[in-house]
Amino acid sequence: MHTTVMPVTLLTALITVLALIFYIWTGLSVAGARSKHNVKAPTMTGPLEFECAVRVQANTLEWLVIFVPALWLATVYFSPAMSIVYLSWLPPVLGIVWIVGRVIYKTGYMTAPEKREVGFVISSLAVLALLICALIGVFVVWSAASAI
Repeated sequence: MHTTVMPVTLLTALITVLALIFYIWTGLSVAGARSKHNVKAPTMTGPLEFECAVRVQANTLEWLVIFVPALWLATVYFSPAMSIVYLSWLPPVLGIVWIVGRVIYKTGYMTAPEKREVGFVISSLAVLALLICALIGVFVVWSAASAI
């Protein structure tokens, strides 16, 4: 196990917290738009600003279910398996990229729904890369365990 595993794990934990804070921010945006436009619960339709805020929150939740496990699987299996130390930092770096992508997605979507694509692509590619890292890590660890 590399000496970087502990800092990588701590950074991954911090990124997980930041991702959850981002999700809370999307919920507060929905609440703010609901209040601003007097959209009473449980109504999920209303002015464009409100509907965009709802979609950003819902889409972020949909992706969190994929992002968080992919981030942690990549951290637990890929990071320690890398003999090139700087590669072990890839999972938390991709986690930061995902959050940046989601911020770009939210900003674009709230400006105009058609402006959400750049952020969506960035965050989607980050998750895809995390899944690939997790698969590589699991394969490397499995291969090492099978060789024993």
